[in-house]
Amino acid sequence: MRRQPSPSSIGQRDQREGPLDALARHQAWGLALARQLDDETLRRQYHPELSPIGWHIGHCALVERYWIDESILGSPADPDDHALYFPENNAKEERAGRLPSGDTLVGWAAAIHRLTLERLAEPPPRLAEHPLMARDYLAHFLEQHYAQHRETLCYCLAAMRTGDPDTAALGLSRAVLPQPVPPDSVRLPAGSYRVGTDDVRGYDNEGPAQTVRLDGVDLARRPVTNAQWLAFMDADGYDPAARWWSAKGAAWLRETATRNPATWRIDSAGRYAWYGAYGPEPLAADAPVSGINHHEARAFAAWAGARLPHEHEWEAATQRGQLVDVGDVWEWCANTLEPYPGFQAFPYEGYSVPWFDGNHYVLRGGSRFTDRRLLRPSFRNFFEPHIRHQFGGLRLAWDATDSHA
Repeated sequence: MRRQPSPSSIGQRDQREGPLDALARHQAWGLALARQLDDETLRRQYHPELSPIGWHIGHCALVERYWIDESILGSPADPDDHALYFPENNAKEERAGRLPSGDTLVGWAAAIHRLTLERLAEPPPRLAEHPLMARDYLAHFLEQHYAQHRETLCYCLAAMRTGDPDTAALGLSRAVLPQPVPPDSVRLPAGSYRVGTDDVRGYDNEGPAQTVRLDGVDLARRPVTNAQWLAFMDADGYDPAARWWSAKGAAWLRETATRNPATWRIDSAGRYAWYGAYGPEPLAADAPVSGINHHEARAFAAWAGARLPHEHEWEAATQRGQLVDVGDVWEWCANTLEPYPGFQAFPYEGYSVPWFDGNHYVLRGGSRFTDRRLLRPSFRNFFEPHIRHQFGGLRLAWDATDSHA
């Protein structure tokens, strides 16, 4: 493997950046990543829930070509590209063996990227007149699509780095003392609140904007921290027989024998380190815990005498500026992904509709690897309850009538 790239430029741009500049930034980062990794690394599947790094690079390029050249300009598709880079045509575990060499992949993707930027900057008449070009929708869609895959590539890098030498040998691990959950919360009064968005950048499942009626709720000012999670662990939190585990959560726990968040490493001396896309770092006691799934989040909340918030409670409080550290970690919510009243699939049915299955739970916020342009209150992330690779954490909620002081 060649020199390990750093995803440090994520989050360094603000909302004033145009969609084409953002897309160009993501394209350049992805190509640089592919150039720095050897063929074996590009093709290897480092996590069963994640595709190889090279597949993501190719998929993002093909999506650009599909929407501009195939869907709008009518250029014939290459069936081999569709068979490899469209997820419905190629199972994750089969993608590694079908990827081209790194040089071939970079050359092919770079050519598509250049053409994409040229056509969106100076669109030919047939493209310029297409409805998807209105209000720069297509440019926004493509840059956000790449931004999401860029974050997934950071998950791939984190999975790759967990094979590094023992953290004690690196001198990065340190002791962390458990801390109780503090009674630090904010009150969202009962009332009507506007949620969702009709903005052109919003995905179909974010709209249409609507008014919802919410009961009063107290929300933790900050997400649960690593030190607070350690207190849960020290209290035999990962005992599947404990009352705070749901039946499905306990079954998952027995099957996997999980005993700590996926982003943690524990050495023989009982010291901890945190693993992300940058590699190992000392585990920070006051940083939001990450690397937990919905089963774990729900169990912790029950152990703490709390619950997970509904996504509308989270969004309403965020819009009011009541929550701290929003965007530091994806925050599991209590509810599954459902369509809002008046939902219309756009620009294709496959982005959201397949996941309205009652088994994909919503996460709100973002992570340190989420592009800042995606950090809007209405953005809805979603995963099945057993998934742990997406740097998920949690924020606690209490019914306003409960006492949690």
